[in-house]
Amino acid sequence: MAEAALFIGWGSPIPGRESKGLEVFNEALAFHGDRQQAGEIESFEVAFLAPHGGELSGFILVRGSEDQIDALMRREDFQRINTRAAMVVEGFGVVPAALGEALGQQISIYQEAIAEMERATA
Repeated sequence: MAEAALFIGWGSPIPGRESKGLEVFNEALAFHGDRQQAGEIESFEVAFLAPHGGELSGFILVRGSEDQIDALMRREDFQRINTRAAMVVEGFGVVPAALGEALGQQISIYQEAIAEMERATA
């Protein structure tokens, strides 16, 4: 089961770059599909969001082990696709995330921070 993920989110296309945006999106789908087939990631999922007044239009959630996600982020071809994506859509971002059993560690860190803040304000 995946313990790590990458949340790759984007907003609206930059006006005049819609076609290029679709091209880069299709390249990203092929890239992640190839990584999954090669066993370099566990899986990935794509979501388009309904109009909601917010800045996020869609995302890809890439799942894998921490080592798989770390290796993916270091790949030059991954970085190239992301650089190109940032040039064709607003609000593009790639954010590491914890999943599954790794959530316990993140919750523990959060609880420690709460306790520290409570001590500082007491």
